[in-house]
Amino acid sequence: MNRRAEYERVGVTPTPDDGARLSPEAAWDESSRPHRPRSDPEAEYTRRGRLVGQHLVDVHDMLRRELDELRGVLADVRDGALGAGEARSALNDMALRQNDWAVGAFCARYCGIVTQHHGLEDDAIFPHLVRSEAALGPVVDRLREEHLAIHDAVQAVDRALVDHINRPQSYDGIQAAIDLLTDALRSHLSYEEHEIVEPLARHGFYPGQV
Repeated sequence: MNRRAEYERVGVTPTPDDGARLSPEAAWDESSRPHRPRSDPEAEYTRRGRLVGQHLVDVHDMLRRELDELRGVLADVRDGALGAGEARSALNDMALRQNDWAVGAFCARYCGIVTQHHGLEDDAIFPHLVRSEAALGPVVDRLREEHLAIHDAVQAVDRALVDHINRPQSYDGIQAAIDLLTDALRSHLSYEEHEIVEPLARHGFYPGQV
């Protein structure tokens, strides 16, 4: 069964990666990404399981909207409509800037499942998935690595804004940083959805949820 048919059976559609890239630099080697085994064609999904899988996509959609907002803010800096200090303030207010932007923290915020804290996805949800399905281990390890790289990319945007304050005549650093973040985040969110939406629909965010 191919992945498209698999997700038609789940009833949740992961967001495709169109492959478009803005930065000449790559955040990681996408060809080295591991992939989970195909799911059992006889697997069944509860309504709650499908909602768990859809919740991941919904959270990611919010992050994509924030990324678009951030690109708009930085365009305003380039156009002179907004100062770099104001842009940093806007960045700091975004979930992207926090080190808890992954699905677990949002699940805690919106679903009341667990107490919100930094890195909940890495610390709780991922271990639960691997305990439930050991074959997910390589994918989970890769997702953790990409989370760290994305955090570094967000920090690089902030550093570029600080540099712009000191060198207001140059926008090159800001553009390079936001383009790399855009490529990394869009690629990662799609990869994560294709790899774990289906397992989440079977195992939930925590034991006994589905």
